Amino acid sequence: MSDADDLMEIQQLLARYAVSMTRGDIDRVLAVFTPDGTYSAFGDTYPLDEFPALIAAAPKGLFLVGTAQVDLDGDNATGTQPLCFVEHAEHAMRIGYYNDTYTRTADGWRLRTRSMTFIRRSGDHDSGRPHAFEQTRS
Repeated sequence: MSDADDLMEIQQLLARYAVSMTRGDIDRVLAVFTPDGTYSAFGDTYPLDEFPALIAAAPKGLFLVGTAQVDLDGDNATGTQPLCFVEHAEHAMRIGYYNDTYTRTADGWRLRTRSMTFIRRSGDHDSGRPHAFEQTRS
């Protein structure tokens, strides 16, 4: 597989994540991760088995993503992808970016880690404040 093929496969993987999050299709969201994948935001890192509850507690809306900048390194890669999330009811926005690691598996490229950084009106970049999911997490 060429670097261009790898990059296209990763871009499609990230598109599946954004479209699946927008549609609320949790199974398709989980399928873009490796089995040991994690998601980090709100001051914590969540294993994949906690991701459905995290998504259920989060606002719903449009996940509008830009093209990711990806650095390939054999069967692994790192990348950063910009995000503009628009909440469906009030159209309030959250902007920021994901920092990712990817791994080539037998089923193709998958996200191993995804870490959210929010960009605040002040210009600060941070991982966010704990939200409602944190209050129910044991």
